[in-house]
Amino acid sequence: MTDLQVRKMRFAFADYDVPFLWNEENPAFSSMANAVSFLAIGFEKMIVNMIREAMPRITDPAVAEEADAFVRQEGQHSTAHRQHANGLIRRYPGLQETLNDVIAEFDRLTVKTSLEYRLAYTADLEATFTPVFKLMLDNDSTLFQPGDDRVASLFIWHFVEEVEHRSSALIIFDSIVGSDAYRMRMAPSIFRHVMKVIKVACTGFNKHVPQEDRRIDALAMFAMHRNKQKLRKLLRLPVEDNGPMSRAFDDLRLGEQLIALVGIIRSQLPRHNPDHEKLPALADVWFKRYDAGYDVSHWYTADSVAAQGE
Repeated sequence: MTDLQVRKMRFAFADYDVPFLWNEENPAFSSMANAVSFLAIGFEKMIVNMIREAMPRITDPAVAEEADAFVRQEGQHSTAHRQHANGLIRRYPGLQETLNDVIAEFDRLTVKTSLEYRLAYTADLEATFTPVFKLMLDNDSTLFQPGDDRVASLFIWHFVEEVEHRSSALIIFDSIVGSDAYRMRMAPSIFRHVMKVIKVACTGFNKHVPQEDRRIDALAMFAMHRNKQKLRKLLRLPVEDNGPMSRAFDDLRLGEQLIALVGIIRSQLPRHNPDHEKLPALADVWFKRYDAGYDVSHWYTADSVAAQGE
């Protein structure tokens, strides 16, 4: 029997404006997280269609139950990220074009690639989430806490649930494909596609969100873009100035970033078992608070909100 729990969360994004720069202390992380919201909508739509197609090929009832809980969790994530994206689109209508472009990238995968490839895609990408999200959650006091509590709470919920179902995609892949060699062979094209989609989102941010609202070049997270801009300046060629080239993790300790990088590499190796990964301490706190009835949709402000209502 699966241990996954499907939690329906709402974050009041329709109640008042959703800022693009939701963490003013870290504009680069704000932009990166917004790109993750856009990617999540398309990726999780692909997952829903993939699991629907895969179910007839799953013969183990325990795996079928895991797949059902996994896809229902992902469906909740998609709904919440759509609410976040819709809030951004209300302020910057051109971002609807960007969201459509991101979703189209995943729709093309659903139509043009095999089920085996999409299972490998999901297993490979999901395997990276625990080390990456541990880095973020271990630094929540600087990455999340200073920002809009609705957006921060959305990402904290999503990331701890990704940690919770860290083994699901690989379990499903192994039950149908079961080839580490295939998964590793597909990895380069999978991560090229992931970076392509994020670039689509960031390009749209530069196009549709005024520089004074984002405060950085949204493409600064790409080393190739940063190096290209530096080279053009060196050669005194015209350079489109979309803002400073800061990065989301510039203020995090290098050692922590290297640990996350090692974890990403390890996640792609044969016989990788996500159950053995080191988990963020915040995830355990989040699950205990949720079970105790804490308002996790206002992760940093729930206590103050409750006090005001007394």
